[in-house]
Amino acid sequence: MLPASSGSVGTAVTNAAARRVGDWLHLAAAPTFAVMALVTGFYGSPDICSVGPGASVLSGMALMYALMSVFHLTPWLKIVSRRR
Repeated sequence: MLPASSGSVGTAVTNAAARRVGDWLHLAAAPTFAVMALVTGFYGSPDICSVGPGASVLSGMALMYALMSVFHLTPWLKIVSRRR
């Protein structure tokens, strides 16, 4: 394996490719967590912490996934604000 020197063309190409992958990867978080919240809320088993048969669909893990989806909306909001 060849050592990477600072400023080499191969290192720059690798870093650019890693940044592009990272740009797409952080866009996948919000929709993934939103789908997980829906699936857990409608098809998941009742949580230990749920109040009872009349408990909200957004309790326990479903609520956590929904909040994680909201917290990961920043990249999407940046894209929407650039288009305006």
